This record gives sequence, C-alpha cells and structure tokens, in this order.
Amino acid sequence: MKKDARYSCYPFMREKISTVDYEIRTDSLTTHVGVALAAIKKETVEVVAADLMTILPMAYHVNGSVRGKLAVTDEDLAWLSDRYDFYVEHVREQIQNFVLPQGTEAAAALHLCRSEAKKSYRALHKVSEEREVPAILFDYLGLLANVFFVMAVYMNQQAGFAEIPFISKSYPMKKKKGE
Repeated sequence: MKKDARYSCYPFMREKISTVDYEIRTDSLTTHVGVALAAIKKETVEVVAADLMTILPMAYHVNGSVRGKLAVTDEDLAWLSDRYDFYVEHVREQIQNFVLPQGTEAAAALHLCRSEAKKSYRALHKVSEEREVPAILFDYLGLLANVFFVMAVYMNQQAGFAEIPFISKSYPMKKKKGE
C-alpha cells in the first residue's frame, strides 16, 4: 500500500472496527441528501430545500459523533421533530398506509435518503455492540428516516402525484373500525 495520501480515500479504511462501516454509511447518506437537494431545487419547493440545507451538514455531524466529539444536540433533535410534525400535518391522509417509493425525481431521491438513514441506523447498532454510543444518535437517525419519508410524500403532493399504497402479501393489514 502506498504511503502517498492521494491513494487513500479515507484514513481509517483498513480498521476492523464497525465505526468505519458506520462512517462510510453516513457518508453515503450525506451524499444522497445532496442528490435529493439538487432534485428538489429543480422542482422549486422552497420549504423542503431549506430544510435539506439544514439536514445536509447534520448528516456529517452524525457521522463524526462516534469517533469524535458528539455534535448532535437536543436542539437539533427538537428542530428535526418539529419538521416531522410540519410535514405530517400536510400529508397525514396519504401516510395512513405504506406507500411505494415512487413519484417525482425529488420524492424518489428522498426515499433513497430514507433508506440510507435506516442503513446508517443499523450500522450504528453494530458500532454499539463494540462501544458505547450516545442514544441521541439513534433518535436522530430514526427520526431522520421518518422525516425523509414524509418529505417524499409532501413532494409528490406538491406535484399532484398520487401515492400508490403498498398492500403486503406477507403482513395482511387488519381493517380499521368503520371500513
């Protein structure tokens, strides 16, 4: 292996600990947020673009908060929770069932972010089997996945795209009272 830094894409790449996998996973999450932001700017939904501009650096803060200093605060988590409530208020009816990840380019990109946030959460779980992890990181990543979901539905709503419910053959849903 060459010592020259230009041949190394990440200084900790050869470590055996799960922290490296987590950091690579959250790097992928952050990259997907950047892709989603580019797609959302094309669809000119300012509120989502502004929120993603706040989330984008936070995804890197989540990344560095295991190996380095904890950079996610209770205020960051409260802000994200408020944004979740905002989007749910607008899409409550559409999220009563599972929906297929589809719709506009921005909505599809946000569904990818949702999936990446879940993968990051799982990678963090692996890290927690090796070392102590601040609970706020689990809370932030779990909530972040859910924020991306309601953002995706919101983007489809803004574009007039109907959600397509997912009807599971594996887990049949019980009918709600009155149906």
